[in-house]
Amino acid sequence: MWIDTHCHLDAAEFDADRDAVIAAAAAAGVSGIVLPAVAVANFDAVSGLAQRHAHCVYALGIHPLCTPGAGQADLDALRARVAAAIDDPRLVAIGEIGLDFFVPGLDAAHQTWLYTEQLKIAREFDLPVLLHVRKSQDQVYAGLRRVGVRQGIAHAFNGSHEQARRYVEHGMKLGFGGNVTFSRARQIRRLAGELPIEAIVLETDAPDIAPAWLSDDQFGEQHKARNTPGEVAGVARAMADLRGLPERELADAMWRNAVAALPRLAAFADVMAPR
Repeated sequence: MWIDTHCHLDAAEFDADRDAVIAAAAAAGVSGIVLPAVAVANFDAVSGLAQRHAHCVYALGIHPLCTPGAGQADLDALRARVAAAIDDPRLVAIGEIGLDFFVPGLDAAHQTWLYTEQLKIAREFDLPVLLHVRKSQDQVYAGLRRVGVRQGIAHAFNGSHEQARRYVEHGMKLGFGGNVTFSRARQIRRLAGELPIEAIVLETDAPDIAPAWLSDDQFGEQHKARNTPGEVAGVARAMADLRGLPERELADAMWRNAVAALPRLAAFADVMAPR
């Protein structure tokens, strides 16, 4: 009954046991998994996984960490692929796109150009976006306003209350995952507990951002453990505890919010909606 709205299931970390990971997620109550692409090179991987697994859908985009070397030809390939797949209900968004001002050595201007052009593709095809906003919340939001995209998810959100408010008022949902399970992640936990429930969706970002129970310490080592989509069920329990909600009530809200952010999910209600 849980939707993992951001999972890189095509990553090499799952090559040895991908089908088992998907089966384990289903057994844990994960009824939907959104697979964002990161570069033209993995468009086939995410779309192929979504076609083979009833609980999976996908997005197409160029991740900011993949922008070195990406250029107009990649944008042309993205637009052509989206145009060819626009009638595929499993294509639910443009993503993962955005800006990363944390990793050193990335060209900010080049990132911004690629991000803006991908927003234009999202607007052209009336698709929502899956956003990477690491150390770039204000700049990513400015792009949304400038281009006029008003639907999607700011994934792994870690901004201020004011930044969160701007995204939500613009029409976006905010993704929370493994970081919300760490007691020392006070700002993230405060946001997760205090934002309107309508603002929140759940995610794993697997294989990254493993939750506390898979990690070596209480904050700094979470990226060393492999995360899996099944862990969104534990993230949901942590969120339910933070907010004082019954899990079923939270599940219903998370489904509504996921569909509000990614409307094409509604076509899969018989498979993904809480029961």
